Amino acid sequence: EVQLVESGGGLVQAGGSLRLSCAASGFIFDDYAVAWFRQAPGKEREGVSCINNYDGKTFYTDSVKGRFTVSSDNAKNTVYLQMNTLKPEDTAIYYCAARHSLGLHYDNGSGWHRSFEYGNWGQGTQVTVSS
Repeated sequence: EVQLVESGGGLVQAGGSLRLSCAASGFIFDDYAVAWFRQAPGKEREGVSCINNYDGKTFYTDSVKGRFTVSSDNAKNTVYLQMNTLKPEDTAIYYCAARHSLGLHYDNGSGWHRSFEYGNWGQGTQVTVSS
């Protein structure tokens, strides 16, 4: 059974940092891409970042480039999202999601942000950034 469990969310002041973790089980970690999505109240779910464990490529949405870093520890089957210089607009529920890596690899990552491509999701973790 595929399981994704997020942790690390919380309340932080603007300018602060958090590190989210996504612990994965039930599939061959190296064969999957893991992405972070977020959803704020009243807004659509958006892709934040993704790492393809097959080829190591990473992807970011423009609003987090230079502030967030995604990484993967294959020995621990865990993907991390280091979030620095947080802003109030980063407030959302953050979800990790997994998809098989080959499709992402062969389209050169162009569809990393499409939520419908991901068949496995975690329960989410709340991130709140106060101003």
